[in-house]
Amino acid sequence: MRYAVFGTGTVGRTVAAKLALLGHDVTIGTRDPRSTLSRTEPDATGTPPFAEWGRDHPQVRLAAFADAAAHADVVVNATSGATALAALGLAGAENLEGKPLLDIANPLDFSRGMPPSLDPVNTDSLGEQIQRAFPAAKVVKTLNTMTAAVMTDPARVPGEHNVFVSGDDIGAKKTATELLLSFGWPAASIIDLGDITTARGTEMLLPIWLRLWGALGHGEFNFHIQGARTGA
Repeated sequence: MRYAVFGTGTVGRTVAAKLALLGHDVTIGTRDPRSTLSRTEPDATGTPPFAEWGRDHPQVRLAAFADAAAHADVVVNATSGATALAALGLAGAENLEGKPLLDIANPLDFSRGMPPSLDPVNTDSLGEQIQRAFPAAKVVKTLNTMTAAVMTDPARVPGEHNVFVSGDDIGAKKTATELLLSFGWPAASIIDLGDITTARGTEMLLPIWLRLWGALGHGEFNFHIQGARTGA
């Protein structure tokens, strides 16, 4: 399978590395590959420059958003929520048409400092905004309720815990579920919440997730829904 992963930060790198390890053809999408590769200092969060990571993952290509999307069978949005629509716009609607678009981002708003709030929230979601902006794409919201390391290696959290799936297209949700299974998520842990409007609920888990992170001092935890019945 050919994957385009949008976003050069920790989440994008972690997901891309896992996909490549599983034998997929993986391209990371960025606005300007030359600029991305020219950076030599860690970013504001301390993440090492992409070129350093790229040397350790030569099987993962770097390309402009449009080129990455055109080559892909499946697109993964791992950009920040604030830049997601712009990044997907640069990819081009024609390169997203008919493809599963797995949205694993969150609409975090840092304009008023820490902890961030959400925008949109309550009556809308980033997942819905993406689906409206690119109606021919098949948007599935998933993996946005945990840290990147747990996304790709759920066994890092002991015991049972859950991952959620939201989307309008049955086939795209099947693609997302197959990806989750390949990452090590047990079928019984995958909860299909329904259509893309249910992404509002998973995005609104982020405020409590952030506060748990602060209280626990790490991000290697997850939510377990006791007694859940899954449709996955």
